[in-house]
Amino acid sequence: MHLDTQYSIYMVNKPGVLAQILTALAAAKVNIVAMTMMDSMEHGVMRLVGSGSTKIRDVLNGLNLQYSETDVLCVNLPNKAGAFADVTEKLSSAHINIAYAYCTAGARGGRTTGILKVADVHKAMKVLQGLANIPKAKTDNTVRRSLSTRK
Repeated sequence: MHLDTQYSIYMVNKPGVLAQILTALAAAKVNIVAMTMMDSMEHGVMRLVGSGSTKIRDVLNGLNLQYSETDVLCVNLPNKAGAFADVTEKLSSAHINIAYAYCTAGARGGRTTGILKVADVHKAMKVLQGLANIPKAKTDNTVRRSLSTRK
């Protein structure tokens, strides 16, 4: 679990705009960790978390796009049913408001990353501290012997 910067990018709702932004980010070698889109009649809003804040800002400024930056909580979870529900339940029990949330599959080790915009990130991190200690699968300690020692 960690804090990261999310970019909310406001863009006109017409063909090619999303492709232009994603192509420019790819050319700058920005790895997108999570992304979501929302639209209205006038404009679309793309929210993304990615690697390299300076690169992302440079791309968005170069494309003359309006955007805002927000601190969001990124929670690494097992990719299984109910994992994100557990997070939201814990936050709810602690009376922490979640303004919005989204998740992505494909984090390291086949896990999932949950992105949360919460009212109090520091309190949320304290409440969710135990989630960082999710037990990993037991490893098999079998030792393979060479063919010459097998008899």
